[in-house]
Amino acid sequence: MPKSNKTVLKDIQDHSPVYMFFKVTEKDTIVDVNRQNTISTTNWVFNIDKRLPLKLVIPEVMKLQEKKKNSSHKKEDAIDVFSYADSIGKNLAFLPFTNVTYTYDDEFSKFYIIDNSKIYISFQNFSINFNKENKITVDGNDVNRDEFVDFIKDYVPFVSQGKMALLHVNFEVNLTYEQYIQNKIMLNEVISDDIAFSPIEFIYDTKKLPECGCKL
Repeated sequence: MPKSNKTVLKDIQDHSPVYMFFKVTEKDTIVDVNRQNTISTTNWVFNIDKRLPLKLVIPEVMKLQEKKKNSSHKKEDAIDVFSYADSIGKNLAFLPFTNVTYTYDDEFSKFYIIDNSKIYISFQNFSINFNKENKITVDGNDVNRDEFVDFIKDYVPFVSQGKMALLHVNFEVNLTYEQYIQNKIMLNEVISDDIAFSPIEFIYDTKKLPECGCKL
């Protein structure tokens, strides 16, 4: 189970578990998904092995999101959460992702914003990227992890000049699930009345992105 030092959500009732296990075969590492006990009228708790890469995790998450969305018995206020361990509080914690929509493989926010400029013209848009080394860039500029939260809180409102700031987040497919969860929890710290996140998350494969000659 992934670990972090903060609890986003501590309690969740009336839930169904989803398990994704790390499994090694003769040829490859695969994800073994147990979804037999999922009930569409409940909250879903995703328990995922921290070692699994996003390239295995996210396609399965997307399938389950679609399954729940298309269920005729779904409960409108039911939520989906990722589980993790709070290493400081010594408790099981949860990270909601009910409203997240994933784009997978060959999309990156910088290009997506350009292609859909009419949708985002009223926002001050920023592309945050966690690359395959788990290093961070904001609009192509390197940002130290220890300084990231303060940087966003100070820099983004200054540049936005009264506009609502919309952060678009990108994760490279080879990041582990634990790295993903830790990054998401850190991102959660920057939300304010002036800073919001796009509900679309970009899980990308560097090799499949269009050549742009720019730093992501």
